[in-house]
Amino acid sequence: MTDSATVVPPILEARGVTKRFGGLVAVDSVDLRIETGSITSVIGPNGAGKTTFFNMIAGIYEPTEGTITYKGNPIFGGKGFGGTSLRPDQVTAMGIARTFQNIRLFSNMTAIENVLIGMHSRLKTGALGAFLRTPKVLNEEREARETAYSLLDYVGLGGIANVTAKNLAYGDQRRLEVARALASRPGMLLLDEPTAGMNPRETARMTAFINKMRQDLNVTVLLIEHDMKVVMDISDHVAVLDHGTKIADGNGAEVRANPQVIEAYLGKGAADLARRYETVPSETAVEGANAATIERETRADS
Repeated sequence: MTDSATVVPPILEARGVTKRFGGLVAVDSVDLRIETGSITSVIGPNGAGKTTFFNMIAGIYEPTEGTITYKGNPIFGGKGFGGTSLRPDQVTAMGIARTFQNIRLFSNMTAIENVLIGMHSRLKTGALGAFLRTPKVLNEEREARETAYSLLDYVGLGGIANVTAKNLAYGDQRRLEVARALASRPGMLLLDEPTAGMNPRETARMTAFINKMRQDLNVTVLLIEHDMKVVMDISDHVAVLDHGTKIADGNGAEVRANPQVIEAYLGKGAADLARRYETVPSETAVEGANAATIERETRADS
């Protein structure tokens, strides 16, 4: 068998991706290869450029330089004649869905209505069909509602489909946002701090659920997460950003032992101290240091 026969192309690949906001370089020449069916985490201190990187994949921000491809098709591929820069709705139509660090539900709509909105990119009914209410349109609406109920059942919210989103518990709102993202039938799901604000029990449930989604739905997951236990428990691959630059890339053990990562979280000289005592910072220590870093940061994550 030839080597070319064993090479599987990545589901998403970023090459030399850079984003500048005036004189601020938020993301600097980042390369990232994400394998189909994997769970990849992007971590780093607050202000490292993680959310900016997510927003470029989702089409919210246009990169300044570089290329981003999904299943070999460009999301962004240069400016000018022949260049490609897709809008968020076009990225969703390609098969990429996302959730947000700060929950963005339609708070005055019910859970089922939020999920139905997530299906919009996959529905075929146009304005004329919606006006005429043809049998084809009615059938599509019925199937969409059945699918929405099924998704709510899948995320554990089947019994509260008609509850207004703003009246749901925090953890349930997180799950509803995931259900809405799944409604677009994505091949890749971007999760921006999916356990933020959760207690340990809710965090454990969400961690197990993310792994279940990967297995049940054959969906590739890319997540930003500050909880190092979550990252180490479920990630196949971890990339670390610091001040917009990728400083490490590998499995969890490799990343935890990387001197640049140790110093990014624990401060200059921490790597030498760890080597002196032949220790690697535990997940708890890194998590605690990251919380302290967030307190110290003077600029928000772009």
